Amino acid sequence: MAQDVTYSGYLDLDRILAAQHPASDAHDEMLFIIVHQASELWLKLCLHELEEARACIIADRLRPAFKMLARVARAQGQLIQSWDVLSTMTPHDYSTIRPHLGSSSGFQSAQYRMMEFMLGGRKPDMVTMHEATPEVAAELREELARKSIYAEAVALLARRGFEIPQNVLDRPVDEAWDHSREVEAAWAEIYRDPQEHWDLYELAEKLVDLEYHFQRWRFGHLKTVERIIGFKKGTGGTPGVPYLAGVLKAAFFPELLSVRTAI
Repeated sequence: MAQDVTYSGYLDLDRILAAQHPASDAHDEMLFIIVHQASELWLKLCLHELEEARACIIADRLRPAFKMLARVARAQGQLIQSWDVLSTMTPHDYSTIRPHLGSSSGFQSAQYRMMEFMLGGRKPDMVTMHEATPEVAAELREELARKSIYAEAVALLARRGFEIPQNVLDRPVDEAWDHSREVEAAWAEIYRDPQEHWDLYELAEKLVDLEYHFQRWRFGHLKTVERIIGFKKGTGGTPGVPYLAGVLKAAFFPELLSVRTAI
């Protein structure tokens, strides 16, 4: 019966609040665990919203998609703010925790990888690190077999009558998106006359919001890592700050950035 539902029971708080298992006596390990656990919950919400938003774009039902994409951007804001909390950890604080992390790393987050894949940042080789969990690797490969949310947006432009070459529409779905002059031209037409193409104009801006917040999240990650461990290698074996700096140069929706110069 609904009247028997409690706040704690509905949210399964007993399990959530018992899911922190520090491996050391370091005071700051609780901070480290909770920030990352909370981030995974926000990522779960982002994936939930992006999945439905993509379905709406495929169905040319853009108005519901706008609410979902706006919600993802707000959730990304929470992810960005998490770095502010984690950055209260000093290099000494982290040094008391790091030996207990082994080779575990945020680089291994399957949900982060899934969000990258959904937005169009596709690198099939990245699935390899998730092979130890076959169901996760299978989900990532399944996503790589689908069009990204941006590829579906471009396909929608074609269905709306914009001149998108067939070779662009038929690109291998598991590859990262490459800039297309024709796609840029289509977005330029939309941006030059937003009143005529208002829903597509709003879709473009919602996607730009996602890219903007994702890059802010990446930048926050870089600066937090730089502040806490400097230029040491990451626990997952990545070069650390240099790797994060390189990722900042990658764009999910290149034509939505280049069109700002074109118009």
